[in-house]
Parts: sequence; C-alpha cells; structure tokens
Amino acid sequence: MIGELKNLIRQYLPNANFELIDKAYNYALSAHYCQRRASGEPYINHCINTAKILTELKLDEATICAALLHDILEDTLVIREELKEEFGEEITTLVEGVTKINSYKFNDNITKQAENWRKMLFAVVKDTRVIIIKLADRLHNMRTIKYLPPDKQKKISMETLTLYTPFAHRLGIYKWKSELEDLIFEVLKPAKYHEIKSKWQARSESNIKNLEIVEQQIKEKIEPLNIPYRILARPKNLYGIYKKMQRQEKPFSAIQDLFGMRIITDTKEHCYTILSVVQSEFSILEGSFTDYIAVPKANMYQSLHITINSNQDVIVEIQIRTEEMHKRAEYGIAAHWRYKEAFNKNGTSTLKQTDINMEQHLEFIKHILESQKDITDSNEFLTAIKTECNFDQIYVTTPKGLAIKLPEGATALDFAYAVHSAIGDKCMGVKVDGKLVSLDYKLNTGQQCEAIVRNNVHPKEHWLSIAITAQARNKIRKYLREHKKK
Repeated sequence: MIGELKNLIRQYLPNANFELIDKAYNYALSAHYCQRRASGEPYINHCINTAKILTELKLDEATICAALLHDILEDTLVIREELKEEFGEEITTLVEGVTKINSYKFNDNITKQAENWRKMLFAVVKDTRVIIIKLADRLHNMRTIKYLPPDKQKKISMETLTLYTPFAHRLGIYKWKSELEDLIFEVLKPAKYHEIKSKWQARSESNIKNLEIVEQQIKEKIEPLNIPYRILARPKNLYGIYKKMQRQEKPFSAIQDLFGMRIITDTKEHCYTILSVVQSEFSILEGSFTDYIAVPKANMYQSLHITINSNQDVIVEIQIRTEEMHKRAEYGIAAHWRYKEAFNKNGTSTLKQTDINMEQHLEFIKHILESQKDITDSNEFLTAIKTECNFDQIYVTTPKGLAIKLPEGATALDFAYAVHSAIGDKCMGVKVDGKLVSLDYKLNTGQQCEAIVRNNVHPKEHWLSIAITAQARNKIRKYLREHKKK
C-alpha cells in the first residue's frame, strides 16, 4: 500500500522527499504495530488510506507525513517531544492539531466534543491543513463504518452530518462533502437510501441517453465559435436528491434533473459567451439562472448556473466555469496548493500555502473563536460552529449603502447586532425596505435595513430564540449575565 501512495505522490510531486515519507510510514507502522481496526485489518492501513485521500488535493509531503502519523499521539505511547525530534516542528504541529484531548478531562461527551473542536479550530487558524487532514481521516472512517456496532455508526454519522460535512461545504471541498453525505444517508436512513438508489439506477440508463443528446446539441452550437471547452456530466448525489424531494415536497418520480452538466472553458469571457449560446438555443426554466462568477459564494465557489429544457423535453442543470473555477469547485480552499509549486535549494519540489485568499477564507473560524471566547456552554459553541459553517449567505444594505453579510435564515435582530453591539442591545425593530418589521423577521438578499433603537429597550431572555448568529447570541448572553449579577 505504501508503494501505491508513493506512486500517487510521484504524479504531482516527482521530486518529493520520499525518504521522509518512508520514515513517517515506518515510524507509524512500528507505533501501531499491534493495533487493528474493527474490520480486522492492520491499523496502518487507515493511516495510508487517509494519506491517499489527500493526494487527490495534491498536498505537500509534510501533510502526507502528518496524515501517516495523525493518530500516533492519540493512540500510541509516542509523545510530542519524541515526534518533534524525529520529524520537526511543522509535521508535529499538524499531528498535534488533529489529536483529540484525552477524554478523562471531561464529564460528558458534549463538553469533550466542544473542547476538541475548539482546540482544533485554534490549530486550523494557524494552518488550514489541520482541518483538511481531519476531513480525510473522517472520510476514510465513514467509508469503513460498516464494521462498527449500529449505535456507534449512528453516533459518528450524526456528528459527521452536523459538523464535518458543513466544514467540507464551507471550505468548498464538494467532492468529499457529497461522498460523506451519501455515506451518512445510508447509515441514518438505510431504507430511504436504498429506495432512492434503486429508483435512480432504474432511470439512469434513459437519463444518460438524454444527456448525450443534449450534449451533442450544445456541441453543435459551441464548436463554430472556436472556443476551447469540454463537457462533463455528473450524477447528483443521493442525499442531495433526497433533500430536494423534501424541500419541494415531491416524490422521486417528479425529480427530473438527476444529472448535472458542466461546461468548462478557459476564460471568464468565454463562460458568458457559452451562456448566451445556451440562453438563445434552449428553453430556460424561469428563475433558474444564478451568476456565481460575478458574486462568488463565501467559499470562493464561482460558476454560472442555469437549467434548460432541451428539445427532447429533458431538464438539465448546466454549470459553466473555467478550469481554475472547476478545480476550486471540486476541492475548494485546498485547490490553492495546486498552483503554489516551487523548488527549494536542494531542488526538492514543495507546495506552499501562500495565497492571500487563504487568510480571508479563515475569517469565519476566527470569528467563531473570538465571539465564543467567553462562552463556556458547550452546546452554544457547537451551535456557533454549525451556524458559521452555513456558507449560504444573504446580503442586505444599510440606508448609507453599507453591505452587511449574514447567514441564510438571519433575523432582523441579527442584522442589528451585525451593525454594532450597542445598536443590537437597544433595537426595538428594523425597517426593511421602509416597512417596520419585528425582531424575528427573516431577512432576504437585496433588502435595505435600518435598525430602530430606543434607550429603554434592552436584551431579553427570549432574544436567544430569535438570534442565530454567534455574534448576536454572544452579546445577548453577555448582557443578561452582567445584569443578572447586578
């Protein structure tokens, strides 16, 4: 297996330090020598498979070594000082970042979970690779979860659904997110999972034929323009189909777009050229067009989305993007390492995290830690993570034109606290597009908002059931705590 891993690394890092990788493998092999997984296979196989998952993102040799060693401080007798002496500070820090705190320090599982996430987020702010290693670790654990007892499967799957998949989503690693969701879906709702899978397979052949027809129609229209492009078709993940059925209150038979089509080109200008061709040649479903190139998602995702009804009466969702946008759509924040290859004095290839967007992209984690630094309630901290990982965001403006970014589902009260904590504390209502609304009113993108304050207004206990953002909830709790003492 280590040979397979090195072959994968060699494809994108031909000059990697394979001696170091071999050393990490042998060190982990020795430390985990007597350990086996629930499947009965040697524990080292999990370490290698975690590292292999990371090669999809073309990560550097330090990250690969850390993946091989990621459980060594948690599950063996090796201590930090020994690891640092053998592998240096960088690899040791990565391993330490994904290592859980000893469980004996906590009285309950919620507190243990919250404190482990708090510890890891502090490590992630310093180095994004920590959360990427953790996600790869969890992805392999979910792939092999069938060997665990049913109650443990459900517990791990629920934690993955509420914490890990939102992080994969927030970081834009859609490929891992989709696989995690389907693995979770099979554990938590096995009957529904197999029902949808069976129906999907029954329709897949006709869907593929219809896609081929649509693809040929699109090619006939684009090729005369001499624009470089390629077309990819992808099945939508089963969990996504299930959620769409719930959201639209429709049976499986009524869900028509089981496959999506991606048209990938070289420049932003050519994306819009292809869009105009699609719009002029096909019937467009009303309200289906979204321009994520002009207004990217919070995780840097960019693409043009549009749904067509083809000449064969086939509904297909089309995404148009550049090659760089496509890499980012698949691997999110991790895609940046793909463009940072350099060579050190010894001629060894390295990949470095240098993009300034990395810093900007981690602001939401810093915000969680800052807003929760005085909060000891573990449930509150975990809720904050889940809320801030919701990258589906809305944008509202103040009367002066200042744009305020809020998570989807944010209320008028969240807006007031986003403007300033003092305004939130005295807010009696918010004018939305000139009309006064209550504090629990849910905002939508594009609305103009103005907080109305009164000196005799102050935070109430029930405000905690209205606000969803960590910032607002933290300020409300702080006020209530301070005035309760008085």
